[in-house]
Amino acid sequence: MPYVVTESCIKCKYMDCVEVCPVDCFYEGENMLVIHPDECIDCGVCEPECPVEAIHPDTEVDAAEKWLEINRQYAESWPNITRKKDAPADADQWQATENKFSEHFSTNPGTGD
Repeated sequence: MPYVVTESCIKCKYMDCVEVCPVDCFYEGENMLVIHPDECIDCGVCEPECPVEAIHPDTEVDAAEKWLEINRQYAESWPNITRKKDAPADADQWQATENKFSEHFSTNPGTGD
């Protein structure tokens, strides 16, 4: 039961979660983070750290297979991130936006650590 990052993270990308992860399984895209499901130890310490509630056990997510695959795919190509950075300047404006994936998800990598 790994944890996954869902579309609530898109364009918000708060990074409080990365500093509490004991196994450094977060990876950074241009406008969201993902968790490598094969590295996640299912401890759950990251979930309450996310201010937009984008992190969930894969068994508690609508379209779980989709989000598990997105997290796996991009964790294998985006750089690892272990230290919190500033969230995007307009992150607060995107918090309430729904259905961000189809229009706002970027496949571009972030900068990582």
